[in-house]
Amino acid sequence: MADESSVTAEPPLLRMVGVEKSFPGVRALDGINLELNAGEVLALLGENGAGKSTLIKILGGAYLPDAGTIEIGGLPVVISNPRDSQQAGVAIIYQEFNLVPAMTARENIFLGQEQGRFGLLSANQERRQAEALFARIGVNVNPEALCRNLTVAQQQGVEIAKALAQEARIIVMDEPTAALTPREVEGLSVIVR
Repeated sequence: MADESSVTAEPPLLRMVGVEKSFPGVRALDGINLELNAGEVLALLGENGAGKSTLIKILGGAYLPDAGTIEIGGLPVVISNPRDSQQAGVAIIYQEFNLVPAMTARENIFLGQEQGRFGLLSANQERRQAEALFARIGVNVNPEALCRNLTVAQQQGVEIAKALAQEARIIVMDEPTAALTPREVEGLSVIVR
């Protein structure tokens, strides 16, 4: 039997302590504390102007906090820009999707990742990986379909697949159900779980 004092708990996947952000005349975030454990689904609820999007933009590197600390996996991180966020394992899916309409779903998933760990991926390798990602999240999307021809729910699936392809440990979705039908909301709930 292991000594209970020798067992260490996993640190939260994400910990934000005392996060503050102000804009001229507005205190958007006032000492926000938040913890997220691996495998957890967390929803931030509040009225417009409550600071939800501001908090997301801090995690995504679009805004710098005025005060507070952020830890990912128990290690302090400084997220000064979107690249820092991505390198820390955070993927943000904004309400306005960040997809290139004239590119295919596959191309959007791997945009900016063309140089993989083991060199360039061929279009066939990308297609197979995109198909596997779509199967994993249960979304029916043709990897070769242009994003402009996809439904909102399918575009959201492309964004989620993109986050998974980046090996994000934390996926943050800003108002993910805003433009979805009730049936699409049910589908998203299954994916998120």
